[in-house]
Amino acid sequence: MTIDEVTQIASSALFLIIKVAAPVLLVSLCVGLIVSIFQTVTSIQEQTLTFVPKVLAIFLALMVLGHWMLGEMSGFMVELWSDFSRYAR
Repeated sequence: MTIDEVTQIASSALFLIIKVAAPVLLVSLCVGLIVSIFQTVTSIQEQTLTFVPKVLAIFLALMVLGHWMLGEMSGFMVELWSDFSRYAR
């Protein structure tokens, strides 16, 4: 196994991590922005107000996108394990 193969596997893994995490992080960002705009408009200064809506939104996003996320990660692992004999040399 060469350094180029290791680099390619690592970059594929990092890209997969970004691709799988991005939708949930974007949902969290949008909910946080909406709640902060609501706090600004209503002059509510409670710092913990964003916690519950973010948790609920992330939970819903994981429920909706969980199947896709698991499929992407398991597909990557199947690809790695199918080439295992090539990596073991």
